[in-house]
Amino acid sequence: MKGHCHCGAVRWESDGEVAWSCYCHCADCRRICASPVTAFFGLPHDAVNWSGDAPRVYNSSEGVERLFCGVCGTQMAYRRDGDKVNIHLHTATLENPDDLAPRFHVFHSEHLHWLNIEDRLPRYAKTTG
Repeated sequence: MKGHCHCGAVRWESDGEVAWSCYCHCADCRRICASPVTAFFGLPHDAVNWSGDAPRVYNSSEGVERLFCGVCGTQMAYRRDGDKVNIHLHTATLENPDDLAPRFHVFHSEHLHWLNIEDRLPRYAKTTG
């Protein structure tokens, strides 16, 4: 599996097993991505190999790092101290994002009420625990 930013300066690839895939409705992700919702998936930290330019890092809150392209600004990934196993990659960075549909919603308690995603996926008020 491979992914890259909009301009192609930051690239990643992995042969790791996807741990999960979800929509996130939290206010922080909405603000960072300038989008009403975003989609992430988890891969083991050590299974992701970066190439090209190294992603830049923004510490968005205590214990949280947002990785992005320093050239075009594309959000690439999210790391948090509370998840020592997985890095959270943005699904939209995948070369083939259709290959990895979200399996559940997190922070649904913060979703925008005018956005109606009509699916039957599980919805968690905060996280899956």
